Amino acid sequence: MTQIAQLSEAEIEEHFHIVGTRPVAFMLAGFAREGHQFSVQFGGEQFITTLLAAMPEKGQLILDCSGSPEINSRFQASQRNVFIGRPHGIHVQFTTGPATEMLYGGAQAFSVALPKYLVRLQRREFFRIETPRAKPLQFFGRLPDGDLLNLPAHDISVDGIGLAGASLTEGISNGLVLPNCHFSLPEDETDFFFSATVCHLTEQPSRSALRQWRIGLRFNDLPSAAQNRLQRYIDRIERERHELT
Repeated sequence: MTQIAQLSEAEIEEHFHIVGTRPVAFMLAGFAREGHQFSVQFGGEQFITTLLAAMPEKGQLILDCSGSPEINSRFQASQRNVFIGRPHGIHVQFTTGPATEMLYGGAQAFSVALPKYLVRLQRREFFRIETPRAKPLQFFGRLPDGDLLNLPAHDISVDGIGLAGASLTEGISNGLVLPNCHFSLPEDETDFFFSATVCHLTEQPSRSALRQWRIGLRFNDLPSAAQNRLQRYIDRIERERHELT
């Protein structure tokens, strides 16, 4: 689950809405110029499209059609369409009403009304993915008493990592700083070395009698080069998951 799904509507509106016809059109026009792709979700289906133009004077957003005539037909019948993209690694989401078929630049395209607002989540602060379950990332850190903390990762962002455990490790608490931590990414020859601060300890509900804990850590001093490597990994995992849907 991405961070946007965990926020209340009030939190999203207060912090992340970009509103107004011209600000919205300006941002969407930039995405169109740069050729960023968006996933369009409607009625249990989705397809990948490219934004072509944003026209504030007409209140229109122009987008490319799907390669499937059947999907195009069902898309035109949809009353609510959710666009999700990650231009420059930043989660952007908006919702539009029905689409109308048109010609743009001599080719078939769709027109929808400009959205009233965009939701834009800052990459470093908020975008988080669940890590693969088959071969989880393994986190290693030293507790103040010298004991080794070794747990699989549950989720990760360029700001921090969430660990999963069947029990709460003795000696760990909110605000605790772990000065010597490291983990590696699959097929990556260089480990990430950093210090981290414990941000939250949360017991998770379980259908079985077994207890499950989430331990959230914030990276304190992850170098910029390491952040870029981590962002590329997050982008790849998210892209692979989109391709499977």
